Amino acid sequence: MEFSPFNSVVKLCLQGMAMEENGKPEEASRLFLQAWNEATEDLEKFLSAHFVARCQKNTAEQLQWLETALQFALKINNDTVKSAFPALYSKIAKCYEDLNKPDKTKEYNELSASFNDTPSDKGPFYHGTKADLQVGDSLIAGGNSNYQTGLKMNHIYFTAIVSGAGLAASLAKSDAPERVYIVEPTGAFENDPNVTNKKFPGNPTRSYRSESPLKIVGEVIDWEKAAAAEVQKWREKIDGNKGEIIN
Repeated sequence: MEFSPFNSVVKLCLQGMAMEENGKPEEASRLFLQAWNEATEDLEKFLSAHFVARCQKNTAEQLQWLETALQFALKINNDTVKSAFPALYSKIAKCYEDLNKPDKTKEYNELSASFNDTPSDKGPFYHGTKADLQVGDSLIAGGNSNYQTGLKMNHIYFTAIVSGAGLAASLAKSDAPERVYIVEPTGAFENDPNVTNKKFPGNPTRSYRSESPLKIVGEVIDWEKAAAAEVQKWREKIDGNKGEIIN
């Protein structure tokens, strides 16, 4: 499965995070466990186990849930979860350190350090916007942010999930039609630091950014669009977000 903020298990995790932010850890724990119990796909199991783990007060139980999350991540082992491995291994190492198991601590710290944080994703890649562009045009950095007024972006952003690009298009500040373009990076790119290992482990949205232009090579004509009510919720969440954008 592809990551989607509209997936029922992902929604439960988001609700749990909101409870944590509101100082309601018991309610958060209940929602994360509900997400685990309702999860059927490997990605759902990985994400929910990760959140259940961080609610555990006992180190041994936290380790058990982290290792469960790792098992599902290893089963998936694709670009949806690869960026989560360094932090996941590091958290497991910390549990072993707290349990006074130096050999295991060393093993998992070395596993964490062995990962290169350069994305290996081969795409295809997409960019969502309301700009009317043509195949052969280039998208360049320096545009206005849709998420923070007055901010000029130093990078151009894109994703390997078409529905994610579609959501970005729907959130763009314009009344023009939503467009999702198929793009090719013309230079190096990195995991988007605004989402990677922030709310969710790793970069499950497969969101990236580059200082180099993106070349438009096609357009997606039809994609599964989010309901208007869901888009409005995202707009309200963005408007209420006080965090700084890593630019």
